[in-house]
Amino acid sequence: MNEKKTVIIKKIKKELHEGSHGGSWKVAYADFVTAMMAFFLLLWLITMVSPEKRARIAHYFKYFSIFEKSGTSFMEKQSAVFNKVGDTIGMNAEEFKEMIKKAIENKLADIKDQVLVDIFEGGVRIQLVDKEGRPMFELGSSQPTPLAKRILKVITENIKTIPNKVAIEGHTDALAYKSSAYTNWELSTERALTARKEMEKYGLPPERISKVAGYADTIPLIKENPIDPRNRRISILLLFPEKERPLLKEEKSPESKDRDTQPK
Repeated sequence: MNEKKTVIIKKIKKELHEGSHGGSWKVAYADFVTAMMAFFLLLWLITMVSPEKRARIAHYFKYFSIFEKSGTSFMEKQSAVFNKVGDTIGMNAEEFKEMIKKAIENKLADIKDQVLVDIFEGGVRIQLVDKEGRPMFELGSSQPTPLAKRILKVITENIKTIPNKVAIEGHTDALAYKSSAYTNWELSTERALTARKEMEKYGLPPERISKVAGYADTIPLIKENPIDPRNRRISILLLFPEKERPLLKEEKSPESKDRDTQPK
């Protein structure tokens, strides 16, 4: 009599040791190594470009806002960022004006009413103006106050890495000296020279300076009141080539220019 043989199949299930995750850690580790390689490659590439181009890249990412510039790509502006040495950093006068105003808001918020920024025919003008009780220089002197040094430091930090030429002008109010041996002409010129020295001390290359001049009280900021303390000021002019300046409304009407450039 034939007996049926029963075949028994035994399945052995291997249990994974806790923490092994089936090798998924290898994928995560590979991603990490790839990211690190990309990071060090980026650092190497940055060291290979000139300081001017590094400054342009830094500026782009420092002031980029996803809320204001969503939908745009860094690569779309690469020609502006990596332009040739001697050009501006991909900004026209209007863009530079906004950059300076942001820097003032961030670092000089408590005294921002004494730093005026506007566009003129030659580029961007930054003016350090006196206020009653808060002067930029000691009375009748070219010795800068701590307030002036603080403002000059912030301004220099924001313009020292770009190639544009800089002009510095000194202005006084209409109050005259009793002695004719020393006048507002000497005072305004000496204050402009002092501002130049301070900016060079904070890192502005001397070769960037194109002009230093004093105008005494001949170009008042507040024309209707020649002795207004705001007429005592230092003007820092960042000069832009004509092709990089926007068409100004003020250029169409001299009357509107005088009106718009005066403080409200």
